[in-house]
Amino acid sequence: MLLLAPMEGLLDATLRDVITRIGGIDRCVSEFIRVTNTVLPERAFVRVVPELLNGGYTRAGVPVRAQLLGSDPACLADNAARLAGLGPHGIDLNFGCPAKTVNQSRGGAVLLDEPELIGRIVSAVRRAVPAHVPVSAKMRLGFNDDSRAEECAHAIADAGADELVIHARTKAHGYRPPAYWDRIAQVRASLPAGRGMPIIANGEIWTVADAKRCREVTGCDALMIGRGMVTDPGLALAIKGLGGAPWGHILPLLPVFWLQMSARVERRHRAGRLKQWLNYLRKRHPEAQCAFDDLRVSNDPEQIEVWLRHHVPTLPEDLPPAADLLALQESRCTALTAEIPQPC
Repeated sequence: MLLLAPMEGLLDATLRDVITRIGGIDRCVSEFIRVTNTVLPERAFVRVVPELLNGGYTRAGVPVRAQLLGSDPACLADNAARLAGLGPHGIDLNFGCPAKTVNQSRGGAVLLDEPELIGRIVSAVRRAVPAHVPVSAKMRLGFNDDSRAEECAHAIADAGADELVIHARTKAHGYRPPAYWDRIAQVRASLPAGRGMPIIANGEIWTVADAKRCREVTGCDALMIGRGMVTDPGLALAIKGLGGAPWGHILPLLPVFWLQMSARVERRHRAGRLKQWLNYLRKRHPEAQCAFDDLRVSNDPEQIEVWLRHHVPTLPEDLPPAADLLALQESRCTALTAEIPQPC
């Protein structure tokens, strides 16, 4: 199984939609939905996970699991119960975000120093949602060090989680290579046989060779990939032996990305978002380097649209449906604006 990782500020619903159109991805996890001291209105979940308006699937038919981030077990449970009613393909809990602002607010990876609290969070969410709704978690090896990695994994398993993704670095490591896949193997081996909680490996998987090596070292059949998939959208296909995706398969998706992103992002940020993705793509595709060079100094959306129409003269036929779904999302969110968040 190959999962598309959540990446705040990069792998949002727009990029999930585009990358899953290439093929090979079995499931996605959304960016985190921040939970503090209220039960969020439905529109807050839909805004981050618009796939909820499509049965919980991307337009390519790939299921999406919604991720929550917070530290209050009762409040997370209440929000998970409301979220479950919208039909996500499971609820994921974030114990891995390394962002300083998130950690200072007692969210993400900072909780890895509190295994007992992690266990209470997972247990509360598991009890709050129907039995058929999977509850999973994503963690790093630790905060400042990996000394409590096994303890955290056991807390998550004992609390009834259905699945655990382990990013093979601590918060202190950030995203610097290498990823310590051997520690995932050790954590996995520490869990009692028959516990029935699959472990998914994550971190520094950029190529087919990386995926093969990660599986060998960790013993995990399932992998979660983030930046590697953004850089090479055909990586999942390649790992599955289905040939990958040449630039000719990716180029027609740039206008799809642009249209959807433009409907969600302020005008002044649109050019930056396209260049952000091209910056990743150029590491694998020389043609993306040319596109990046052409657009490097442009921040005018009209100029970028001229470039897209010149280089992709036949726009994809599914642009109108994509726009329709975004309009439906905005309509649904507008209809829900009267909802007032309730205290947990």
